[in-house]
Amino acid sequence: MPVNDTLDAFVSHGHFELAPTGAGPLDGLTFALKDLFHVAGVPTAAGSPAWLASHGVPDANAPVVDLLLRAGARLVGKTHTDEMAWSLNGENHHYGTPINPAAPGRIPGGSSSGSAAATAGGLVDFAIGSDTGGSVRLPASYCGLFGLRPTHGRISIAGAVPLAPSYDTVGWFARDAQTFEKVGAVLLGGLAAMPAPRLLLARDLFEAAGPKVTAALAPALARITALYGAAEEVDVAHGALPHWRNAFRILQSADAWAEHADWVRAAQPEFGPGVKERFAAAATLDPAEVAEARALRAQVRARIDALLGDDGILLLPTAPGIAPRRGTPLADLEAFRARAIELLCLSGHAGTPQISLPLATLEGCPLGLSAMAPRGKDEMLLALATAVAHPR
Repeated sequence: MPVNDTLDAFVSHGHFELAPTGAGPLDGLTFALKDLFHVAGVPTAAGSPAWLASHGVPDANAPVVDLLLRAGARLVGKTHTDEMAWSLNGENHHYGTPINPAAPGRIPGGSSSGSAAATAGGLVDFAIGSDTGGSVRLPASYCGLFGLRPTHGRISIAGAVPLAPSYDTVGWFARDAQTFEKVGAVLLGGLAAMPAPRLLLARDLFEAAGPKVTAALAPALARITALYGAAEEVDVAHGALPHWRNAFRILQSADAWAEHADWVRAAQPEFGPGVKERFAAAATLDPAEVAEARALRAQVRARIDALLGDDGILLLPTAPGIAPRRGTPLADLEAFRARAIELLCLSGHAGTPQISLPLATLEGCPLGLSAMAPRGKDEMLLALATAVAHPR
């Protein structure tokens, strides 16, 4: 039965269904797919009319699609993304903005905007997105969902339009922890046993998010520490968050230009605000600056590894606030985006998994609490989500 898209979550060319190809743990569940991933016989636009016009129709599914279909899930369509997946807002200049059902009048977040909106609004049981700089975690926070950025490279992102391969990951959304864990077990290839977590509290990141966010997340932190014991307070970045954010900007841009420079020169796409400026800046990067940013990324990775060890879970705010209102001036959105990236870039640099948990509200709108685990220990975060949602 076709989805009744009351949220403008699905792209116009993405209204179709694919039946399950097998039976398994996802029997009876429906899912939506970010229009960055390929489906055989269905165009991929990547949020860009120019990309849609200049690329043929894929002849094979992305591996993640086949994996979910074999596990019993039904695909019910493709959802909106920010243009080329290069934004955190969910406002696509060409195709519009999906409705955030959890915070009407506010943006859904991006770039996995349609997937988040469709899940939050109950149009599907779960949805697939991608996360490069926060494109699953931030919409999860804005829309009141569970959302995970997995360990970099753990889930194949083949068959998707790339943005920045050294950061790109496949992620997913669900409204409840049980469904979230079921999907995770399929995507991660099973759930291995994990050690009891050692909690860490990112003091400097809470300070960066501000007192309102910190106060709103305090009850959620109390729920987690009641389950696992007190958290050790740590300073993660020692005042270097702006430098870490800038390194992310440079390296994301370098990746994006390496991937798309030839297409940009040939197609001359008319990018929307924000995306246009980011591609223009990417074209003029100084190689020495890129090399310096890569060296800093290695330092960040080493710092996060040292903090987490084999059993650490770092608790931090997902975002510096609730979803901005629709129609917020671009300059204000860009300033908020910069603050958000300071919180979101750590797991990208380190390649670590990070989950956003829908455990708080502020001014009547959803606000996520994040948890980060060591690389390859994604299961620790799924167990945490289940434990917090269903305490014994």
